[in-house]
Amino acid sequence: MSQTAFLNRQALFLRPDPTRVVVRPFKPAAEPRDLKPTDKTRANHIVDRVLGLDMEVAKQQLAEILENFEGRHRNLLATFEKRAYEMEEAFAPHITFTKVQRQLVGAFFMHEYSFEASALFNPSIVAHADQSGVPSGSKRFVLSLRAVGEGHVSSLTFRSGIVDQDGTVDIEPTARLASIPVVENPLSTSPDEPLELRFFSEQPISERVIFPVSAAQSNGIEDARFVEFEEAGHKTYYATYTAYNGRDIRSELLETKDFLSFRMTPLMGTAAKNKGMALFPRKIDGQFAMIGRQDNENLYLIRSNDLHVWNGGEIILGPKFPWEFVQMGNCGSPIELDEGWLLLTHGVGPVRRYAIGAALLDKRDPSKVLARSKEPLVHPEPSEREGYVPNVVYTCGAMRHNDQIVLPYAICDTFSNFSTIKIADLLDTLTG
Repeated sequence: MSQTAFLNRQALFLRPDPTRVVVRPFKPAAEPRDLKPTDKTRANHIVDRVLGLDMEVAKQQLAEILENFEGRHRNLLATFEKRAYEMEEAFAPHITFTKVQRQLVGAFFMHEYSFEASALFNPSIVAHADQSGVPSGSKRFVLSLRAVGEGHVSSLTFRSGIVDQDGTVDIEPTARLASIPVVENPLSTSPDEPLELRFFSEQPISERVIFPVSAAQSNGIEDARFVEFEEAGHKTYYATYTAYNGRDIRSELLETKDFLSFRMTPLMGTAAKNKGMALFPRKIDGQFAMIGRQDNENLYLIRSNDLHVWNGGEIILGPKFPWEFVQMGNCGSPIELDEGWLLLTHGVGPVRRYAIGAALLDKRDPSKVLARSKEPLVHPEPSEREGYVPNVVYTCGAMRHNDQIVLPYAICDTFSNFSTIKIADLLDTLTG
């Protein structure tokens, strides 16, 4: 990727790994959508065939499944049993399952899914809540990434790491296993009510994968923009993301304090109908504030008294230079500096060439643009522009560390890497 003189690119690449798999519901009971009559008929055929097996044969089949898969997943038998219970509503009346039959039935409605087989991209970074044991001047962080697997379904995955005093980034080893969360309220929740998700403390953060769990998300949880939000001395991590069902999109909000328990809530209002919303890290004049794009072209400042309802907004940035003539978007939540709010942006230019730039907004009134990039900070370079979507660089959020900006970004919607930028040098490139 093209680097300006002050951009320090790290020799660190996060590439998709097809060996990382989760076990999840399998067709003909394709969740999270509702089951069709044909799905239910096929499901009951499977149940009938399992019940027709001699008990010793059933035990042998289950033993073979465990031999093949148990070391690849946590609590596999319990997962099979839970899946069979979840499917009961689709089953016709049947004799009471034995424990072996229930586990075997559940196994037929699960499959392994390589959630990052195709891409690992559009990263976002925030400071980790636990900084214990970190050397002075260094910072532990949480990195979120959009992972894409079979069928181009997007999920949310995590890494942790440390950036040292000089800005060198190190990613901690990835967990051997990968797991999806427990959904605490799957049956009682209407389409517009929050979903509660939970992982377990024994699961390292890189094991945790948030896979689509609602009909609105059935084709993907896309481009989470995480921010560490502070109010009255309390910190909460929020992430705005795009829920995609294969046809329609909507903006939703992810909330967590510990990256173990999460709440997913749809955002309401006219300003939440497009993608790419990014929350400011604190209230401004007593109101929540977002940067969003409502017309697929310009950037808007949106204010709200309700974190989950967003209406109106005013245009603050539009395409001005050739590298952003097609459209502009944000690249994550604004970063507070002494000089103002640093907003990373992306622009789309000729031949759908993406680039990353920046703007500086007034700290008291972020509708005022103090300066912006005349030339991009990062743009595709011929030596490294090939991938799933050529000519794209993109990030969903950077982090301030000492006098630098730590910038994780994706290349060609395929893999991710890191650069650091001296804040003073970056501000010097911005023009009024």
